[in-house]
Amino acid sequence: MKSFFRSLFLTRRFFGIGWAAVGLFVLAYLFPVLLPTALVVLSLLVVGTLLDIVRLHSVKEGVQAARHTFAKWSNGDENPVTVEVRSRYPVPISVRVLDELPVQLQERGLHLHRDIGPRGTAQLTYMVRPLMRGVYAYGAINVLVRTRLGLAERRYKQEQGREIAVYPSYIHLRKYELMALADPYSMAGVRKVRRSAQRSEFEQIREYIPGDDRRTVNWKATARRAKLMVNQYQDEKAQQIVSLIDTGRTMKMPFGGLSLLDRAINAALVLSDIAIKKDDKAGVITYSNVVHNVLPPARDKGCMHRVMELLHAQATDFAETDMEALFPRVKRTISQRSLLVMYTNYESLSAMRRQLPYLQLLARAHLVAVVIFRNTELDQLLQRPDRSTMDVYVKAITTKFINEKELIAKELERNGVLTILTAPEQLSVNVMNKYLEIKARGML
Repeated sequence: MKSFFRSLFLTRRFFGIGWAAVGLFVLAYLFPVLLPTALVVLSLLVVGTLLDIVRLHSVKEGVQAARHTFAKWSNGDENPVTVEVRSRYPVPISVRVLDELPVQLQERGLHLHRDIGPRGTAQLTYMVRPLMRGVYAYGAINVLVRTRLGLAERRYKQEQGREIAVYPSYIHLRKYELMALADPYSMAGVRKVRRSAQRSEFEQIREYIPGDDRRTVNWKATARRAKLMVNQYQDEKAQQIVSLIDTGRTMKMPFGGLSLLDRAINAALVLSDIAIKKDDKAGVITYSNVVHNVLPPARDKGCMHRVMELLHAQATDFAETDMEALFPRVKRTISQRSLLVMYTNYESLSAMRRQLPYLQLLARAHLVAVVIFRNTELDQLLQRPDRSTMDVYVKAITTKFINEKELIAKELERNGVLTILTAPEQLSVNVMNKYLEIKARGML
């Protein structure tokens, strides 16, 4: 009996008709002729509700519901979730699904509606966009069923609890992989650069195609085949690409719902995947005041799995970044000249200058590219109209901060350190473009 009353709900239609009956009874005091009508409305409401309740409870386990989604969610991306509802009722029903979403999503207003035919099936799909890595715990699936009378609802509570791990953004890996491997210099956002044949490996001799560089014509092969033949080159392989990810306090700053650390992790995942597809070796080092994790460069089959698992577990520790601890660890771990992509966040010129001596030491043995995040919220402040003297002061300070980022990038470049000054939303594509540019120019 207790479970019966817990699963029973009265609808708005029931209360609407009930209030109408109450209104008729009130008017019947003034106009007695309305009393029979009020009694008829009340009787029909009671009888109809009882019949509706009997019909809803006449089928045991009248509805079954199951939730279908990926085994792992991609952080910062839209992930589809489908709730499949199967009806055992011999009559058409209307269902309202209330899925108990994980607390991290901070969403309690998800209602899905669908009409289902006799013994039919319906699939209700919605999208979720997680903004934090970790384990997300679902609650139950609440399915509220009503018949065409719509006076009462029966609740079915199914699939109690389910945990889903949220990993760094892997959905975009395929998109960036196609951009990098198919035709990297014709895709939007990728600049065409002059390739260095001296730093490329010979691949094969093939027939000339209009558009090929005539400087690569192989005249001996042309004479033998009586056709214009060219040498085809490919980028050098087995180069080492290492992502150095700062997990200090400056990487906690959020942009577009994702922290700078999450955006750096997503970009490092894309870079590692593209590097391995390009037959290079990928590695990861995380650090703040100490070095936390070291994954030496590799390109075996399990490399991307190890990179994914390492990045999945990273979190900011709010410590002050210490390059003095990072430099000796990099020197011991990476002996071959490599591309070091450092994801950090310099907010002031003085903060960068404190770490510059160690960056210069790294740049002597490796090619170092430092990622500097552009504060896009400051750009929005500059676009606001001036309405008071305070607005002018705010814009002056904002311009100072923006210019200081430019100065940081220029000073790093003067000291032999490559810079990637980028908006957080464009980080992944800009890092990939820089890697492809370095490969094309043979800078490693």
